[in-house]
Amino acid sequence: MEERIIEIVKTSDRALSVDEIFHALNLKSTEDLKELMVILNQMEDNLQLYRTKKDNYMPFSNSNLKVGKLIGNKKGFGFVDIEGADDVFIPPMNMNNAIHGDKVIVEITSKKGTNMEGRILKILERSFDTMVGEYVIKDNKGTIILDNDKIKLNIFIDKDKSMGAMEGHKVLVKMGAKLKDNNYKGEIIRILGHKNDPGVDILSVMAKYGINSGFSDEVMKEALETPNEVTKSDIEGRRDLTNEMIFTIDGDDTKDIDDAISIEKLKDGGFKLGVHIADVSYYVKEGSKLDDEAYDRGTSVYLADRVEPMYPHKLSNGICSLNPMVDRLAISCVMEINSKGEVVSPEIFESVIRSRKQMTYKNVNKILEENTIPEGYEEYADTLRMMKECADLLRKNKNNRGYIDFDIDELKLIIDAEGKVTDIKKRERGVGEKLIEDFMIAANEAVATTIYFMELPFVYRVHGLPSEEKIQNFLKFIGVLGYKVDGNIKNITPRAMQQILEQLKDKKEFHILSSVLLRSMQKAVYDKVNIGHFGLASKCYTHFTSPIRRYPDTTVHRLLRKYLFQHKMDKDTINYWDNKLVLLTEHSSYKEKMSVECEREVDDMKVAEYMADHIGEEYTGIVSSVVSFGLFIELPNLIEGLVKIDSLSDDKYIYDETTFSLTGQKHKKIYRLGDDVRIKVVGASKEARTVDFEIIEKDSQVNN
Repeated sequence: MEERIIEIVKTSDRALSVDEIFHALNLKSTEDLKELMVILNQMEDNLQLYRTKKDNYMPFSNSNLKVGKLIGNKKGFGFVDIEGADDVFIPPMNMNNAIHGDKVIVEITSKKGTNMEGRILKILERSFDTMVGEYVIKDNKGTIILDNDKIKLNIFIDKDKSMGAMEGHKVLVKMGAKLKDNNYKGEIIRILGHKNDPGVDILSVMAKYGINSGFSDEVMKEALETPNEVTKSDIEGRRDLTNEMIFTIDGDDTKDIDDAISIEKLKDGGFKLGVHIADVSYYVKEGSKLDDEAYDRGTSVYLADRVEPMYPHKLSNGICSLNPMVDRLAISCVMEINSKGEVVSPEIFESVIRSRKQMTYKNVNKILEENTIPEGYEEYADTLRMMKECADLLRKNKNNRGYIDFDIDELKLIIDAEGKVTDIKKRERGVGEKLIEDFMIAANEAVATTIYFMELPFVYRVHGLPSEEKIQNFLKFIGVLGYKVDGNIKNITPRAMQQILEQLKDKKEFHILSSVLLRSMQKAVYDKVNIGHFGLASKCYTHFTSPIRRYPDTTVHRLLRKYLFQHKMDKDTINYWDNKLVLLTEHSSYKEKMSVECEREVDDMKVAEYMADHIGEEYTGIVSSVVSFGLFIELPNLIEGLVKIDSLSDDKYIYDETTFSLTGQKHKKIYRLGDDVRIKVVGASKEARTVDFEIIEKDSQVNN
């Protein structure tokens, strides 16, 4: 009946009453009417229909209503973030008690170009079950000062619900009964530590994003029961690759090693490339406590001074990690790479390997970039050079099809044993890093393509087309900056985006423009439906290569075992996974998003903490963004700070949204994206995650 109702309301040019829908369905009885009302209410709750103030119904998609996540501001206003569309501004009087993070229905009340304003009509999901904050006593009552100042709530804690917390303790609070407006009762369920204790700052951010620290006794019991080494029974039926030259390449501090590689040169000029991935799913059985915990976490989280792993160290650093000179179980993807850089005849199988060496990117780059061979790498140098030849073929092939290399810079925090940031640098991405990236992409595509053509349920990594409107806005943005690029925006392809970036490559602010374009595009997610990966210009892609760190990869391994090794492709198996993957992919995408947001917030907090020790110091930077309230300045090490418009004391500056610039009314001095400036650090707040600058000199003064 739902499909018939949707068809009826879609074909109407106005909202229909219950009576009109009743007759259009040819219903007759009172019982039919009761059933119809139940279905209409369900369809309204499911956002299939919108009920007007006159109790008439229309398709939700045809109305002025949108669903999105509210991004609050501590000043009282907010924006609703709508998937695939521009944000909607919400004035304070139209917030309707919604708070930061809530899933809401917003009615768009006005639109000027791409700028939209609206009002919150309904809160679909509250953003909180638990909150993080500081426990304080006010007027003899326990109160929580929330870490997130965008959330306007008052939370009161009765003494018997306080767990004995003392003033200054950072705590995790379970929300209780609503008292009035945005006043709530709460119950402390975990004391994280005193706000001044080392490491409590990061624990607080983790708790805010629902990221667990440590494992339960039940999970640890299962972990301790896993073996310390590979046994004879483990390797039965596996291909023995222990005598092949296989090794790993990772960062200096990596302890959870997912992937190893091997290579042979073929007579026709191509290569036989092996990508060997830790067989985590062999040890972690579906439905076990370890598996349930990994599913809940979704991913390992890499924070400033720590890793919060998806699996306990007994697995992630032990039996599952491809450590050197020990036997390890793997799932191998061996591919022939022809002279055009195309993957031919991939073979996927269970294996046992023995990594010859745990290499580092730093030392591999010395060989491939400087032609210097570090001690202990002598016997591997020629193999590494051969691997670079293979990677060059793969990258050339990717570039030819339209692979988009945004080349986004990342900062790296240098942290001492006390958890204090001692330096901040730009993270290097050398030939070795790109080589591993090329090999992993090839393996991910080979695995995804193999299962896709078998037409079986699977986990895909997908990245949708960007909207034409957002790309047009980007072209308008760079046009205002004086850059003109050629590109067919009516036919948005990866190659078109690649060409736009290539035309901007020589601009000094390229990395900023590249970041703006990246933000104009959709986010990559997990899905059981393959729509391809736009950014990689890949028709079929998955995540196969990091099962220690990502739950979707563990699931991919589990499916490979079912389909390829155990040959279980019966109707029950297919139906089971077809249903299970709907929630699994959605949950995994959500947990990935939370981990990324947590990592960014920790970085912002640690950057602010670091800069608090550098107040008064001067640096040269570049204008990375111009907004109505000031300028964001980026330093060479990627630290970003705000120059508030009020601090520009030499004139009164006006923001021009058409040129993305600030112009002085009297002296006509202009600040634009890409301008070189000399700044002084005037403030930094670890709590607010902000850094404040003041401008000393601009443009030619700086360059001279």
